[in-house]
Amino acid sequence: MIRYIAKRLGISLLVLLLGSLLLFVLTINSGDPLEDLRESNAPNRQNLINQRIAFMRLDDPWYERYFDWLRGAAGCVVGACDLGVDRKGQDVGAMVVHAAGSTLRLVVLATFFAIIIGVALGIVTAIRQYSGFDYAVTFMAFVFFSLPVFWFAVLLKHYAAIEFNDWIVEAAISPPTILIISAILAFILMAAMGGHWKRRLASFGIAFVVFAAALFYFDAVTWFRQPSIGLPIFAIVGLAIAALVIVMTTGFDNKAVRNAVATTAVAGIIGYGLMRGTLMSNPSTLMLFLCLLAAIAVAVISGFAWGGFSRRQAISGSFIWALLASLLALADLALSNWNGYLQDQRRPIPTIGSETPNYSSTYWNHFIDSATHLVLPTIVLTLISVAAYTRYTRASMLDVLNQDYIRTARSKGISERKVITRHAFRNSLIPLATIVAFDFAGLIGGAVITESVFGWQGMGAMFQTGLNQVDPQPVMAFFLVTGTAAVVMNMIADLAYAFLDPRITR
Repeated sequence: MIRYIAKRLGISLLVLLLGSLLLFVLTINSGDPLEDLRESNAPNRQNLINQRIAFMRLDDPWYERYFDWLRGAAGCVVGACDLGVDRKGQDVGAMVVHAAGSTLRLVVLATFFAIIIGVALGIVTAIRQYSGFDYAVTFMAFVFFSLPVFWFAVLLKHYAAIEFNDWIVEAAISPPTILIISAILAFILMAAMGGHWKRRLASFGIAFVVFAAALFYFDAVTWFRQPSIGLPIFAIVGLAIAALVIVMTTGFDNKAVRNAVATTAVAGIIGYGLMRGTLMSNPSTLMLFLCLLAAIAVAVISGFAWGGFSRRQAISGSFIWALLASLLALADLALSNWNGYLQDQRRPIPTIGSETPNYSSTYWNHFIDSATHLVLPTIVLTLISVAAYTRYTRASMLDVLNQDYIRTARSKGISERKVITRHAFRNSLIPLATIVAFDFAGLIGGAVITESVFGWQGMGAMFQTGLNQVDPQPVMAFFLVTGTAAVVMNMIADLAYAFLDPRITR
């Protein structure tokens, strides 16, 4: 495995080297970097031209400029990056740190949601092959996959931001709207669950009543302006998540996994109850991170203590619960401060930028402000990626379900849940490892249109600006980050192969 990884790294570095040389040559020959100054009527035009020539080193041969950049980029290996300056004399390294941080905030969330939603839909459509739900998801996947990004982004700006900001002032839902929304949600749930027509009708009726009752309650208490999950609801949902994790892993018959996940859930609920007041009144990023580490530590210890022969499954199940419960707790804390944020920002869903300029408020208001700026671009990138993940997961799952070992497992009397979760699901993830790795690396550099529409100063904007200005330094910095991300994610995909399929050893 080490020899294989070293070989792949060597080939990848050679590709990066040749690609950087080609990109540098193409960029410096794509136009005239002094064009705007040559057409300027400014009295100090010649001084500005001389200054830009000095910053961009236009008097030096191109190969000297390239090798100087390569030498500075190679210094990143030992923590001494020198990516030069742009045509205004600004440090490109500092620009990359700000742009990469902005883009990563967007890409990580979009990729996470796309994987979760896409894989889940792909599995369900594979199990419900040729059903109405399968056809509907397939149709929507093709629609989302073919949507022009800029057009879809403009629609979201109008309906998910402008219209929502007008609605949230009163946050009232009319009874006919509640009934229509409840019927749509119940129909989707009924289609996903499938079964005999009597079971479908029962599922539709129960879901319709639950959704309608919840929406009527939310409307009556103006929950959308003053939302909160609260500790009791957190405890109930946390126990439900624990039950779901147990069912999806080994089932309740496995006492080791059941006790491990249950212990983690009880400890997590009690811990959140003790810390909730402190996190509301005196929060900090460090404190939130320490709480997450504590939840993970409790999950690992609980899984190790109760696991026995099922220690691996016990630790995995407890770890999954800790992550999901941590996200639920973060959502509760943010929602509890939503009303205070509405007092500061009357139009809470912004349409441009990654943060509100010169905004000074509490910790949670700043957190909500950053989160609301992520809403629209994250939806755009998520829905486009979900379409691909759904189709790939469905095809991979169907291929695995038709294998001989799946039929053998079923013939031995293993429950369908175990066949899907323990045998088919893991093997169906092998082809997806490559897709996820390259999609993540591609989104870091491929969100140019999305960042332009929503005014994000990320990697895409930096690349576009550098290319328009015939400035090679920002363009090469963009290539360094995205190229390195592609190499790293490709290596992670190779390691994921070995984890998912023990037959892969080199």
